[in-house]
Amino acid sequence: MEYLTIKEAADRWGLSLRRLQQLCKGGQIKGAKKDGRIWMIPASAYTASKPAVPKPLVLREKPAYWHTYPSRTGLLPLPIGITSYIEAVSRYYYVDKTLLIRDFIDTLPKVSLFTRPRRFGKTLTMDMLRVFFEISEEDTSVYFRDKKIWACEEPYRSWQGRFPVIYLSFKDVKYHSWENALKDITENIRSEYARHSDLADSPACNSPEKEYYNRIVSGSADEVDFARSLAVLSRMLQKHYGMEAIIIIDEYDTPVQQGYSHGYYEEVVSFFRKLFSGAFKDNPSLAYGFLTGILRVAKESIFSGMNNLKIHSVMEERFSGYFGFTKEEVSEMLAYYGQPQKIDEVCEWYDGYRFGNSEIFNPWSVISYIDESCTAKAFWQATGSNEIIGDIISAAAGDTGEKLRRLMQGETVTASVDTEIIYPEVRRNPAGIFSFLLVAGYLKNTEVSPQEDGNYICRLAIPNKEIRFVFAKEILSRLEPPEAESTAAAVRQAVFEKDSDMLKQAIAKYLMQTISYFDTSEEAFYQGLLLGMCAILNNRYAVRSNRESGLGRFDIQLYPLDKSLPGFLFEIKVTRKEQEDLSVLAQKALAQITDKKYPAEMHSAGIHKIICIGVAFHGKDIVLAEG
Repeated sequence: MEYLTIKEAADRWGLSLRRLQQLCKGGQIKGAKKDGRIWMIPASAYTASKPAVPKPLVLREKPAYWHTYPSRTGLLPLPIGITSYIEAVSRYYYVDKTLLIRDFIDTLPKVSLFTRPRRFGKTLTMDMLRVFFEISEEDTSVYFRDKKIWACEEPYRSWQGRFPVIYLSFKDVKYHSWENALKDITENIRSEYARHSDLADSPACNSPEKEYYNRIVSGSADEVDFARSLAVLSRMLQKHYGMEAIIIIDEYDTPVQQGYSHGYYEEVVSFFRKLFSGAFKDNPSLAYGFLTGILRVAKESIFSGMNNLKIHSVMEERFSGYFGFTKEEVSEMLAYYGQPQKIDEVCEWYDGYRFGNSEIFNPWSVISYIDESCTAKAFWQATGSNEIIGDIISAAAGDTGEKLRRLMQGETVTASVDTEIIYPEVRRNPAGIFSFLLVAGYLKNTEVSPQEDGNYICRLAIPNKEIRFVFAKEILSRLEPPEAESTAAAVRQAVFEKDSDMLKQAIAKYLMQTISYFDTSEEAFYQGLLLGMCAILNNRYAVRSNRESGLGRFDIQLYPLDKSLPGFLFEIKVTRKEQEDLSVLAQKALAQITDKKYPAEMHSAGIHKIICIGVAFHGKDIVLAEG
């Protein structure tokens, strides 16, 4: 009788090796037998590519928990904070990014590093890769059959469910000490070992390997054991399944950033250098590797000597459309939720990123915007800690601070960008500030000139309105004079006490202090400055700008989330004429608020106490008119 190896049978049937092993062990494949450690399956069990025995129901249909939960409107809920691919495609509105798999298979880089800003879908995308490639007891192809990758047909489908996968995410490893950070990192590794429980008694693995496995799972392993853990786990998986392992590490540089901020940078880099060397450098048990992060911690650092590493930074064209949303994807989403007319506002607020040559929207902000009834505000600012920002800005010297202020005025600046920068260099090298702000999502490149040394000369700008707001809060606020901080605290106190007179006085003082520190006459700058001030009120107010209300578009509105608080409207006027009376100009701004009926939106929402402020600027001079 002619027999097929289990791998040949898996190819014909389109099953994962793990699932076919289960069928053989359960006696569901008639005539299947073991030859040593390898299952052999009678060729007569197949007619063409279809098995003579029917597939179990789980292999032919979606599992029972494959269902969606439409809201009362009949629409799928938005995937806010969802990082599980199966959960995202099963229950939520999912923007299909599965063609990344096709593009990967077309090029097959041995190890790929994707660097993107926070909240641009890295974790969800890595989990998609895990589900697609991983050997599983269930037929996980059901999660891809209605996706773009499945329409590609063979040979792409044959890659599904074929590899053992090691998956780690370090996105939540945020500690002030190396001791606690190491404890969390090793717990992640221990949990991943435990997920591969078949290895504990695998006949393919030898006794020392099983003893090592048990030390890791039991928690008795030391730091040296954990430093070589990925190399050992991939070797055991290869022996068990007869297939090299895929290793996926998400947000690898979160512990590195924390180490830099809290004084254990050398320790975390030393540990990761050993861990990643065993996993990705000359590892015969590695099929392919994927990593994500914000920065490439390169040069003499973590990836030293790894010649098989392919970097896909924000400057690269390949894979550029798979992290974040494209305009077409955003338009489709808005149409699905019945808001196609909002595309221009979404473009103004959340578009503007350029990854390679692709125009990209911030996915976190677009989803949050639709979820909050299409109310435009800065959602991205509260999504992660930015301790490193303060350290970077404190190092700003020479013309660096001036360039940061010019960016806020809507100008572009030219800077050298090094996508291989490491954290210590961000502080030592003033140009590193712009490299970090670009890869971290605070800036976009509008023009790129590659250099012979691998760096780039870029023209940089703020991407959109949301980032103008975030830039004012997280970047420019750190360049302000120290006295402005105490005044900002007075603004918060006035809001907390609901004292509108105190609040008006504090706002005026804040602006006068800050304007005295800057020398500019651009209206875009002044509006950004006001937005930056308003950022400190974001827990009590929704901050809106250039939005239609009444008969026109106001400059800035503070919409109270607690209607017992007053609403605020600001109208800005700027003059370059030395002789112009700023008091008169401020009154004109105030009159425009009334004439154009800007309070109409808040009045209709039941907010009746509205403070209107006309603001007139000339250089460092400011006059406020209140009404």
